[in-house]
Amino acid sequence: MMQKGGVLDEERVLAERAKGKLSVGERRQSPLGKPEVFDSSHIKAEDYGYTDAFMHEAMIGLAKLRTSEPIARDRNLVQAIRNLDDEISTINLYSERLHEWYGMHFPELADMARDERYADLVARYGEREAVMEELGADIVSIGADFDPDDMRAVMDLADTLVRLYDDKKRTEEYIQSIVEASCPNMCAMLGGPLAARLISLAGGLERLASLPSSTVQLLGAEKAMFRSMRTGKKGPKHGVLYQHPDVHRAPYWQSGKIARALAGKVLIAAKIDACGGEFMGDELNRQFKARLADIKKRYPDPPKKPKSQDKGKKRNRKGKGPRHRRVALESRLRLLGSVGGATRVLITP
Repeated sequence: MMQKGGVLDEERVLAERAKGKLSVGERRQSPLGKPEVFDSSHIKAEDYGYTDAFMHEAMIGLAKLRTSEPIARDRNLVQAIRNLDDEISTINLYSERLHEWYGMHFPELADMARDERYADLVARYGEREAVMEELGADIVSIGADFDPDDMRAVMDLADTLVRLYDDKKRTEEYIQSIVEASCPNMCAMLGGPLAARLISLAGGLERLASLPSSTVQLLGAEKAMFRSMRTGKKGPKHGVLYQHPDVHRAPYWQSGKIARALAGKVLIAAKIDACGGEFMGDELNRQFKARLADIKKRYPDPPKKPKSQDKGKKRNRKGKGPRHRRVALESRLRLLGSVGGATRVLITP
């Protein structure tokens, strides 16, 4: 109860016995009195008969109690979206292996079927004649013939890939159901998959609701941001929010402004969902669309690049150009070589 910010019954009894104004030492006790800074380091539990073994037993019991508490659904959402990423990586790896392996037997199939359809045809039919009959194709393949054992191994790989595609579909449906139930406002703003990925990057819905909008705008672009800080180049304008249609379809000079406006509205939606507020997704969408139209109206053309007027002047000045500096450097290095003996120097422009 203390970790959740509650007030103990014993503390309430002591507060009722006190007369006049009461000062408390913790913020959670503010309903009983005014919080003040109090140094309790001189109070030792051992002086009152509480041993370290008793403290150890109490902490173990508290840990067991906390781990058995119900878990918020957005925590499951974080694990689900990471599981989806793992499934996508595995599918890409298996698909590449299947195309390379079966392509030795029927390379033309890659032009007639893709992804799940490709794996399903190989898993069900195997031989290229049966596959062409299913597709209604009549071509002469340049592939080699497979032994029955080799064909069975390829069909087993294709069957595994088909099952992985089915697992991926079920995971996506599960993620969509969690997003619609736990954060309807974010789902209305971003859609199920993008809202789930944003929550996963933040580490949970409550943490996402506590972040500033500038951080929400750059979630997913951490590497680019730290690289820009290290090199001094321009930083990223958006992170995973780039997957939103209004952001990635916008011109490059508008995408950063649109992502900033979208991040602000998404943060409001996350705060409402985290606090269990009413549905306001439609109103937030309307406000974002209005801001989107304003951005497109105010910034219709790309910004003009500043002309470097001093570049030509510096080049024409005597003794100020890069050629002069190179010649001066070479003359100094020759002098250094003649004075100090044999010296090998690498001259770069």
